[in-house]
Amino acid sequence: MRALTWQATGKVSVEAVPDPRIEEPTDVIIRVTSTAICGSDLHLYNVLGPFLAKGDILGHEPMGVVVEVGSGVATLAVGDRVVVPFVIACGDCHMCRIGLTTQCETTQNRDTGTGADLYGYTELYGSVPGGQAEYLRVRRADVNAMKVGQELPDERYLFLSDILPTAWQGVQYADLPDGGTLGVLGLGPVGQFVARIGRHLGHRVLAVDPVPERRAMAERHGIETFDLEDDLLDRLRDETAGRGPDSVVDAVGMEAHGNPGIEFVQKAVGILPDGVAKPMMQKAGVDRLAALHFGIDLVRRGGTLSLSGVYAGAADPMPFITMFDKQIALRMGQCNVHRWRDDLLPLVEDSADPLGVEDLVTHRVPLDRAPEMYETFKKKDDGCIKVVLEP
Repeated sequence: MRALTWQATGKVSVEAVPDPRIEEPTDVIIRVTSTAICGSDLHLYNVLGPFLAKGDILGHEPMGVVVEVGSGVATLAVGDRVVVPFVIACGDCHMCRIGLTTQCETTQNRDTGTGADLYGYTELYGSVPGGQAEYLRVRRADVNAMKVGQELPDERYLFLSDILPTAWQGVQYADLPDGGTLGVLGLGPVGQFVARIGRHLGHRVLAVDPVPERRAMAERHGIETFDLEDDLLDRLRDETAGRGPDSVVDAVGMEAHGNPGIEFVQKAVGILPDGVAKPMMQKAGVDRLAALHFGIDLVRRGGTLSLSGVYAGAADPMPFITMFDKQIALRMGQCNVHRWRDDLLPLVEDSADPLGVEDLVTHRVPLDRAPEMYETFKKKDDGCIKVVLEP
């Protein structure tokens, strides 16, 4: 089959690789019909190369049709249409039962001290082949392949794999009061959904992004948007009676604008030999924290800062004097997709499309164009907000 593979920092290519096969009775194989490029994939492309091997298959936002079923699968059959969450969970352990599927005790990576296996996301999370490919082996399929209807287009369901539940969790973790004001930092795909979910739940939403096309998309859904400007903090406080939003969701993560020195260090470490780069990143790695620190300054006293963007630094400096003084609550983590997908399914199937899931994709292209689209997405060229690949 053909698959998008990591080759080196800043380099991916579509290659012929062996077809996946049933390895456990609980597996299914799906033919991938749509698979998206996630902002988290850009972290692999730009920064996290030391934890990847040449030829690793990327991607963790797939859906498709079941073409082969293991003997132990009880709920799926050939021909079923499914969405696959990026998290591989067992559904039975203590962590899964309390809704923390990203901490699954069955697939947890104890050798690296990290959580559950993730599709296409480095040796830290199991080195599991990802979904930017023609076919995908889905492990523990009764738990991890969500059967969906046949009538609606892929866009209605695809984002249940990651970014829609990630955004939903970000808003839930933000713990907004009724009718509260939500600040959103970053209007990439997750930020777009965070803002729309905030509006859907009855909150005022103030969102920040430097890219005009992203602000324009958000404004179509009733979001008040702001560019990155020198007086932005004062402007947003003025909009909230001088206090700041009740809660802020950081949908940017480790590669924020505004930290050129750290950006240089990230790039330099990313091209070092793995034997040098890995321990540096695991013990002394730092993220670009402009968005996170802005969120700490922005949120009102006693408010909540919710992190949906991915952070991976081991030595990030944090302004604890401000956090403690302002009594800020901080919530974060990879999305527990399984916990939220039943809440979201009725919304994506609603004919009114209340979260605008059909108004996000800006580029739908064949899998062969994936390397080109990684660059386009990275540079935010051509109005690129969300890319969907068709294997």
